Amino acid sequence: MSQDIKQILREEYVKCATDPIYFMKKYCYIQHPQRGRIQFQLYPFQEKVLKLFQDNPYSIILKSRQLGISTLGSGYSLWLMLFFENKNVLALATTQATARNLVSKVQFMYENLPSWLKIGHEENNKLSLKLTNGSKIQAKSSSPDAARSEAVSLLVVDEAAFIDNIAETWASAQQTLATGGGAIVLSTPYGTGNWFHKMWEDAENSLESAFLPIRLPWQVHPERDQSWRDKQDTLLGDPRLAAQECDCDFNTSGDTVFYSEFMDFYKKTYVKDPLEKRGTDRNLWIWEPADYSRSYMVIADVARGDSKDYSAFHIMDIETNTQVGEYKGQIGTQEYGHLLVGVATEYNNALLVIENANIGWSTIQTVIERGYQNFYHSPKSGEIKADSYFNEYSDTSKMVPGFTMNSRTRPICINKFQEAIADKGTIIQSNRLLSEMKTFVWKNGRAEAQSGFNDDLVISFATGQYVRSTALQFSKYGEDMYKSMLNATSTTNTPYYGGYSGTSQKDQWKMDNPYSNGEEDIKWLL
Repeated sequence: MSQDIKQILREEYVKCATDPIYFMKKYCYIQHPQRGRIQFQLYPFQEKVLKLFQDNPYSIILKSRQLGISTLGSGYSLWLMLFFENKNVLALATTQATARNLVSKVQFMYENLPSWLKIGHEENNKLSLKLTNGSKIQAKSSSPDAARSEAVSLLVVDEAAFIDNIAETWASAQQTLATGGGAIVLSTPYGTGNWFHKMWEDAENSLESAFLPIRLPWQVHPERDQSWRDKQDTLLGDPRLAAQECDCDFNTSGDTVFYSEFMDFYKKTYVKDPLEKRGTDRNLWIWEPADYSRSYMVIADVARGDSKDYSAFHIMDIETNTQVGEYKGQIGTQEYGHLLVGVATEYNNALLVIENANIGWSTIQTVIERGYQNFYHSPKSGEIKADSYFNEYSDTSKMVPGFTMNSRTRPICINKFQEAIADKGTIIQSNRLLSEMKTFVWKNGRAEAQSGFNDDLVISFATGQYVRSTALQFSKYGEDMYKSMLNATSTTNTPYYGGYSGTSQKDQWKMDNPYSNGEEDIKWLL
């Protein structure tokens, strides 16, 4: 071989070693189902994804069907094996046969490389390929022990949403990946509540996730248009399945409480990053600062105390029913009480509503000891009619601090939330809340979070919709009733009362009343 050719090959080798895109476009071949052996000509979106693989150790890909992402992962695996020594790539899937398909793609690419790029192999069979530089790829079906035996440089999980035991497999893989490995997790969606969906939601919302989320709906493919998409409804036999397989829509499967089209509307129209994130944990999100000409509610849910549960509250503009602030975090009950008093005071002595179930009493006691006055009470009877509320307030011995969530109030709270969403009668600005709504499903007639997810933000927001809408019913009974209720509440024997204490701020408890012409004094809401 002449010196010039050797020099050219050295330069080509360096280009391939430093740029996986160049390597794959110029030297990798794939087996096309109709056209046979063809050169792998990457689309622009595939090049972008490949660059993300290189720059980010952990990537999670929510993808449409037939985008060639599995083939892209195979090409990246081969590049890693060729140009780095002792790299261990593990391909996992629902079955060994599916995982073997990924290995076979690597083998095909390797076998079709020019001879000067091949480095020889020690092992080449249906389940593995091992090169002479110590690098290898092997296929396994997902199991808790699949990634436990040896250090893994790159874990490739194909169609992760369809793997039943992937959570256990991932947990065991953490030890092997801790030495500097990475992971590529890819799948079309397969309903809500599974491990893949949870990992995607965590990554998308930056909840201490190591994964970079990459969303690839059908539109990223340059050779697909709306006519192609329309045909998928017929080919797949179910528009909901087509939405799942093509549009990357988690919510088309499963019995979700909130319709996906409503959530899509809110995400496109209102959801945005907060103006600030407060606290050492940065979990208090603020979209709008306090306006002392407006009236607010703070509606809080208190964590049960286990490691998977969160305390949560919303700050709501009463008149516009707009979410202006939100908290979700793990915090002690007493500290939580102090936080609530501070936030409620900041927001114009907001009406403070705290669920009084179980651990909630500890937080309520802190609020009582602080002497916060604008505190919501519930009738002990649990009655939900407007006139019954008046009757209860006339006898303060029948009142209990906080909001009572029970078998009667819970479904109404959720119903009020559904109505507000359907009528676009509330403004949601938090992607965290929207994420919980996506995994809030019907289980045996009860609305609750899908297994493995939380509904703390959903329940507290629903409570706020209930308090607001139930209070609005009082307008039918006349302003005298409101004042009577307010006066009765302020004579309670507890160290707080139901009325607003700040009298210096004129007309701050005025709002437009849809049931009458003009403004209404809304002190009855307290």
